[in-house]
Amino acid sequence: MKTKAAILRARNTPWSVEEIELDPPKAGEVLVKIVASGMCHSDEHLVTGDLAGATPEPPLIGGHEGAGVVLEVGPGVFSVAPGDHVVFGFVPACGRCPSCAGGHSNLCDMNTVTATGLQLSDGTARHHSSTGEDLLLGIGALGTFAHHTVVHEASCIKIDKDLPLEKACLLGCGVVTGWGSAVYAAQVQPGDTVAVVGVGGIGSNAVQGARLAGARVIAAIDPVEFKREKAMEFGATHGYASITDALGAMGETTWDRGFDKVIMACGVGNGDVLGEAFWLGGKRSKIVVTNIHPVGETSIAIPAVFLTVFEKQLIGSLFGSGNPRKDIPKLLELYTQGQLDLDGLVTKTYPIEGINEGYADMNAGKNIRGVLVYEHTD
Repeated sequence: MKTKAAILRARNTPWSVEEIELDPPKAGEVLVKIVASGMCHSDEHLVTGDLAGATPEPPLIGGHEGAGVVLEVGPGVFSVAPGDHVVFGFVPACGRCPSCAGGHSNLCDMNTVTATGLQLSDGTARHHSSTGEDLLLGIGALGTFAHHTVVHEASCIKIDKDLPLEKACLLGCGVVTGWGSAVYAAQVQPGDTVAVVGVGGIGSNAVQGARLAGARVIAAIDPVEFKREKAMEFGATHGYASITDALGAMGETTWDRGFDKVIMACGVGNGDVLGEAFWLGGKRSKIVVTNIHPVGETSIAIPAVFLTVFEKQLIGSLFGSGNPRKDIPKLLELYTQGQLDLDGLVTKTYPIEGINEGYADMNAGKNIRGVLVYEHTD
């Protein structure tokens, strides 16, 4: 079938919206009509090359935060059927590997295959340019910057049909990643003091997770005033333009004890910034690194003595250390109960032709989350 997709032709170039040819699903695969896709900062890493070596090389179709309607399934697919509404988990969950069996499906072994950009089932391409060129898929082997895509069943989580897909798509990455960073990775407890460094699409949800977990202080640290103001709506109690400002105010926020939990959620990780943020943590604090650091960065400026004498803990977190099949439906239930704000996360929607405008707005600090909403004629 013919459909439309946003293609990255080369590093540091705009997305090119083109007509593509899409093959039908093979065994274990699902054809999905995508209704909406969040524009996560991680796809900007594809453009800049920060993830070079860990993601496929252009030309590729981007997007990993999507939701849509199943049109067709290949042989052997049993968890979804045509007509079902699904959210994609950007990390596939096979349910059988040691990580999945141990309750850590965010680290599923299938995720190593997604780096090829080819189908997880057989290592071939379903997406092709109008001239027949194979097109790889970006993060998660999903390709949600398209009106239709073919993905592996392991990436599809069935959801209730009455949920708005333009909001539900955010559960595919940003919401679970941020929320889980606070609730699972940082293990925020009632009465904790929490600092979130960077309050865009990930950090805003870390603020929401910390609030739901019972934190008494949540400091939102971001140079963009708009984002700090939005963070207050999501549950932050304090806002600071920089780590330096937050350090200077620790007397009022933490009684000079330092924060119990520090969550790094700024767009691009930096070893020097992480070293600076490490000072925010108090004794036995957890410093959670959720944001992506460039693959080429080989050192971080952490005063390592604090790991011992203050028992500070440095913790990495992928997909919020969550489990997609459990947490995506659970967080959608919290949304329907009014305990999780998805509506406020969507700053602006764009057609697929507006993808470059959307990323320009993100880089300018205008959006918490921009969402591509697709118009279908079928």
